[in-house]
Amino acid sequence: MPGRPPKVPNISIEIERSIPVSGQAVEIVERKGLGHPDYICDAVMERISVALSREYIKTFGTVLHHNIDKGLLVAGETEKDFGGGKIIKPMELIIGDRATFFAGRTRVPVADIARETVRDWFKENLPRVEIKKDLKISVVLKPGSAELSDIFLRRGKVKAANDTSASVGYAPFTDTEKAVYDLERFINSPAFKLSFPESGEDVKVMGIRRGGDLDLTVACPLVAGLIKSEQDYFKRKRAIYGALKEFLKDVPFRNVTLNFNTLDVRNHGKGGVYLTLLGTSAEDADSGQVGRGNRVNGVISLNRPMGTEAAAGKNPVSHAGKIYTILAHQMANELYRRVKGIKEVYVWLLSQIGSPIDEPKQVYVRIIPGRSIDLKSVNRNVGQILEELLSGIIAFTGELSRGEHPVC
Repeated sequence: MPGRPPKVPNISIEIERSIPVSGQAVEIVERKGLGHPDYICDAVMERISVALSREYIKTFGTVLHHNIDKGLLVAGETEKDFGGGKIIKPMELIIGDRATFFAGRTRVPVADIARETVRDWFKENLPRVEIKKDLKISVVLKPGSAELSDIFLRRGKVKAANDTSASVGYAPFTDTEKAVYDLERFINSPAFKLSFPESGEDVKVMGIRRGGDLDLTVACPLVAGLIKSEQDYFKRKRAIYGALKEFLKDVPFRNVTLNFNTLDVRNHGKGGVYLTLLGTSAEDADSGQVGRGNRVNGVISLNRPMGTEAAAGKNPVSHAGKIYTILAHQMANELYRRVKGIKEVYVWLLSQIGSPIDEPKQVYVRIIPGRSIDLKSVNRNVGQILEELLSGIIAFTGELSRGEHPVC
């Protein structure tokens, strides 16, 4: 049932009576946790964008051109054994793409801000990393092009989109998405780390739901310095496994299977267990890159449509790829919350470079209805909600510039 609500141009609404993701036979969901190299890249580059935005606003009264979304974390080298080990070659974080270094005669200390932000993030989130010896920080940011930088000098509070890009968001979370998300956050919570200080931060959770049964695979390294022997490793692994099973006892599934560190093999010494020195596999096993981690709602859900934009680090006031990716999820959540009878909803947003960011080239809303939906009121209510959110885009981009919306 296609429709087009009044007042808001370029919006198409479609009611599709199909099976929602929660009712499909198989559902696959992944989450990369706090210490995963891809998560680190997304989180750090976004933090740098927020720090630069704060400096630009403080100095010039507005956010200037920057895109800090080309980050690479290159894995180092280590020697690990029960009881500890040593760093042979440090990790290297390469911070790339574009920023504004000068506005008139005023210089912005971009590289200093980037380095200080990296240090602060690692201190807060991966306390075992000693920045001076465990991590090399390479800032290779360059000035932006004249045309894209000029966007920020043009009149008007609403900026022009600096790219032509498409984004999609959805609501609500399924029980599988929620279980995967919540389990990683539980393992990396302060309370869990107090109970199990030997658990590293590089947590990955993969969930597959088959009908009413949920199967979870969790990878989480144990800190070598706190593990005395292979026997001690498996003893602590059992304790962690028990805590995770206890956490999962109330999830709404018929059966829950938990698999934990499944590469482990007994009687293989340090080669048969998952150990870490710093809490992240970037120390020696796995590099990371911006855009390869979670979507902006915190999961990688393979049954859902997904855009290709890497939101982390992009400019929060003009890069439509970032703005629309986060806004599409916010729109979907608002529609699900405020329009009665929606079982599931998807929102696609398309920008056109040079057009104001509050004027998408296309908005497409696809609704999977429940039994009680009032089809006559859908067009009117959806149009009003979307119009409301688009009219508040200046406030929304301000929230983005302050880091108020997570991107990973």
